[in-house]
Amino acid sequence: MLKLNNVEVIYDSVILVLKGISIEVPDGKITTVLGANGAGKTTTLKAISGILRSERGEVTRGSIELDGNRIDNRAPHSIVKDGIVQVFEGRRVFGNLSAEENLVAGGHIVSKAKMRANMEKVYEYFPRIAERRDVISGYLSGGEQQMLAVGRALMSDPKLILLDEPSLGLAPMIIEEIWGIIRRLREEQNVTFLLVEQNATLALEIADYGYVMENGAVVLEGPAEQLRDNADIKEFYLGMSGEEKRSFRDVKHYRRRKRWLN
Repeated sequence: MLKLNNVEVIYDSVILVLKGISIEVPDGKITTVLGANGAGKTTTLKAISGILRSERGEVTRGSIELDGNRIDNRAPHSIVKDGIVQVFEGRRVFGNLSAEENLVAGGHIVSKAKMRANMEKVYEYFPRIAERRDVISGYLSGGEQQMLAVGRALMSDPKLILLDEPSLGLAPMIIEEIWGIIRRLREEQNVTFLLVEQNATLALEIADYGYVMENGAVVLEGPAEQLRDNADIKEFYLGMSGEEKRSFRDVKHYRRRKRWLN
């Protein structure tokens, strides 16, 4: 479905953020991109959704393809019509509008009949939003706002949803509920997801395939279960180590074991 081929992104014609990354997102699968702050994960999503230009960034090399057609030179609204929608970090709902008005805004590219059908589908998957449809979204809880943000994305009938840090700041029970809904959407509606997460444990539980980014480059990739078993992933991203005790002098060894940086 989606392919990034050797993509390079530069901000302000000076700052190189993505250094030739290549990523594939198969149809009907959940693909995750892992990495620390500053690795380039969010920039990758913005390059796909076409909003880099509003932040003085641009794709300067490589290509981004959806179903074989290049989209890296397309405007954001055109990319939405092609079937790609981004759910931003921090939810970013329209705080002065009701939950239902937020959904209407998300479905502005479809017909009124389709909008009504999509809204019923959203309420089916997110019954809590159905109960609070008339509440001003700024008064919703963080979990409810995240549900609303995903629901708003569904209103445009997307093929692919880009999720940026959906678990950020949410309680474990809410995260589990949202994760379950994402699985259902993949299984029942064949929605494809590209998930960016710092919480590698959560991401690798739900994803089919994963990429690890460091300093604007993809340094490791593989099936999610294979990444979960990788010794370096366990130590650097899952907080697991076979050593019982560690001293400050072990820091050099800790860095040296990160083989993908060599």
